[in-house]
Amino acid sequence: MDEARPHRAAEDSLAALLTEHALGYLHSAALRTAARLGVADHLTAGPRTAEELASLTGVSAPHLRRALRLLATRGVFAEDATGAFRLTPAASLLRSDGPSSLRTAVVMLTDETFWKPAERLEDTVRAGHTVFEEIFGAPFFEHLARIPQAGEDFDTGMAGLSTSEDDAIAAAWAFPERGTVVDIGGGRGGLLRRVLVRNPGLHGVLYDREQVLRDHTLDEPELAGRWQACPGDFFASVPSGAEVYLMKRILHDWDDEGCLRILRACRAAMTTGSRLLVVDAVLPQGNEPHPGKILDVLMMTSLDGRERSAQEFHRLLSAAGLRLTRILPTASTLSVVEAVVEAKSS
Repeated sequence: MDEARPHRAAEDSLAALLTEHALGYLHSAALRTAARLGVADHLTAGPRTAEELASLTGVSAPHLRRALRLLATRGVFAEDATGAFRLTPAASLLRSDGPSSLRTAVVMLTDETFWKPAERLEDTVRAGHTVFEEIFGAPFFEHLARIPQAGEDFDTGMAGLSTSEDDAIAAAWAFPERGTVVDIGGGRGGLLRRVLVRNPGLHGVLYDREQVLRDHTLDEPELAGRWQACPGDFFASVPSGAEVYLMKRILHDWDDEGCLRILRACRAAMTTGSRLLVVDAVLPQGNEPHPGKILDVLMMTSLDGRERSAQEFHRLLSAAGLRLTRILPTASTLSVVEAVVEAKSS
């Protein structure tokens, strides 16, 4: 028996694994193609062949089949023996009309706004900061403000990403029966809407940039008279005196210095009875996979932001005069980091 054969087999397997990782960007490209073409929408009524899908979307059938065949290896669509493709549970999330649609989120996450900086990851690692401005001529949020379509795609994509998370987050923390909840940087208001629906005694304030607030989703009969939209800059100040302050996917956009500016603005607005809920990924220790570890690299390449561990949240909040009281997991990939005003020592 060749004693080297098991060793060679193991090396071959690892070589195949590394090669697949190296070509992982092709899965992203195929996913973006399927999302932008609306393939999932065309499969709602049942399976279709690549030829039928190509006729409906105006693309090359052989090339579309090859892209869908790749996605099917990861459970996004499935091809049957006749060559027809059908929806899978994962592919169903690409339907534009689904209640938890991720189609706009997929388009956003695979856009050049994130893709091009990821290509320059080595430069980011060497420099110690994002090279986003070298690529696009302005920092991330300034770029979105300068290019209306990019800003629209980002806001729409973030709203789509939030749809699958908001109810789980709203259910994870026991909100008070009465009082005011300020959603800082709350975008179009998806999370605040779920909080208000679940807690009919609460009043909500959606706090964000004026151009974002124009597309809010709070104008529903059941919420009438229970909310207001308030434009502003969370680096400078936030509305004062609320019982609950909520920030979802905000701190991960910024480095520690930027986060401290936001948190100190929150601290200045809070009373001793206020609660701050930071909703972000909380990174586990060790080598276990976690979606936050992927997002951490995304934040690093585009924004100089980062995902944080429990210890890092503790240090950051403490530096802003806040005390971390507990961390609650949710049914999503995010956690609720609860903080209160740090009592001054006598």
